[in-house]
Amino acid sequence: MPPTPHNLTEGSIGRNLLAFSLPILAGNIAQSLNGSVNAVWVGRFLGEEALTAVANANNIMFFLLGSVFGIGMAATILIAQAIGARDVGRARQVMGTSATFFMGLAAVIAGLGWWMSRHLLDAMGTPLASLHLAEDYLKVIFLAMPVLYAFAFLSAALRGAGDSRTPFRFLLVAVVLDIAFNPLLIFGIGPFPKLGIAGAAWSTLLSQGLTLGALLVYLRRKRHPLWLGRQDIHLLKINGAILRALIVKGIPMGMQMVVISLAMIAMMTMVNRHGTDTSAAYGAAMQLWTYVQMPAMAIGAACSSMAAQNVGANRWDRVAATARAGVLINFALTGALIVPLIVLDQWTLSLFLPQGSDALEIARHLNHIAVWSFLFFGATFVVSGVVRSTGAVVPPLVILALALWGVRVPFAELLQPAWGADAIWWSFPISSLCSMALAIAYYRWGGWRRARMLRVDPHEVATPAEVPATPPSPVADPDVETNDEPAAGATSR
Repeated sequence: MPPTPHNLTEGSIGRNLLAFSLPILAGNIAQSLNGSVNAVWVGRFLGEEALTAVANANNIMFFLLGSVFGIGMAATILIAQAIGARDVGRARQVMGTSATFFMGLAAVIAGLGWWMSRHLLDAMGTPLASLHLAEDYLKVIFLAMPVLYAFAFLSAALRGAGDSRTPFRFLLVAVVLDIAFNPLLIFGIGPFPKLGIAGAAWSTLLSQGLTLGALLVYLRRKRHPLWLGRQDIHLLKINGAILRALIVKGIPMGMQMVVISLAMIAMMTMVNRHGTDTSAAYGAAMQLWTYVQMPAMAIGAACSSMAAQNVGANRWDRVAATARAGVLINFALTGALIVPLIVLDQWTLSLFLPQGSDALEIARHLNHIAVWSFLFFGATFVVSGVVRSTGAVVPPLVILALALWGVRVPFAELLQPAWGADAIWWSFPISSLCSMALAIAYYRWGGWRRARMLRVDPHEVATPAEVPATPPSPVADPDVETNDEPAAGATSR
């Protein structure tokens, strides 16, 4: 197979990595801004009860999307390894099994969610005044879940194939349509019905559905290697080996979201003990931190795809170079955000706090201490992304759990009697430094290079009729050890 247009196994590591990660970063920012704009429409024009309803319903939606984050990452890595090994047939079979699994799961969640919407909101303690509004909104969101899952899966698959620009372009279209449809469907402007708060959810469904359809048409017309047409129906049959890899490797990656969410709840609980001003200050700082951590998340995702392709191509020198370039780019981009947030913190934090609020100085103080932790968090995220590219998914989860629950939460809890709220703020950089040190140590001396996403006979995954003959590679036959892989120390330098 000739080199693909999005081949990440050739060319400049740094330039390719930056070009690959920037669309992911821009997409994350666009989604956050979309959420903010939608909140303005609901909060300002439908009232606080409606905004509370959307916030409660969105917590459930984000949990459901986050719960399949790991499985999507597993699909990305499997496809990237196959593309790196020049095994398009393998990539297409991963695509077929993953698509069937994702859509089947989405259909089940949509059906159960429609029926259980009221019970879920009750269990969350949704205020009674907002309960019926939240139910109207959430039922439509559950109807949209198959579309949301399908779009997220296709975006992950394309990134695995080395293409981050196409998902970004279509995501941008979805965001623009969502912003445009919101007032039309909420207030019933022109030919559109007046749906109130449910209009915000229908806007999401309509914009995502139209964009998903356009993306499918685009892939078909471009004859993209990952497009599955009518003649490829047999590839939609679930393959046991691929499904096992998606679940076994995907669940630990998804569990990272759970570990982080629970730690955030624990930290918020401690912050609340120090009064309203401290809680407001922490909330304002977190609004800024949402954007500060975005470069690290984008670069980490890019490193995972790039490293996975090079693992598939048996280019271990480029895997190591990807890790080095990713850490350097993370420090450059994240640092470029942190410095102005420190210098201009009087202005940036006041965007989220009332004029003359006592919380502003508290926010400035804690921000000066804690915001630097995202440099170390970013390095951990990048290194973990490279490690996961081979299929080593449990050690990054363990490292994260140790850093958050073995260092951050106990440090903040135990030192508060002596340090007060400062113990909470200092727990961020200290735990982040620990996680970075552990991640780098595992990268240098751990056994991640011997991990495999698929440990099966290659013929169980793809038959000769489906896949052109390709030379043996570590991805094509992961149970056969080769002498092409350098020693751990050599790849770490």
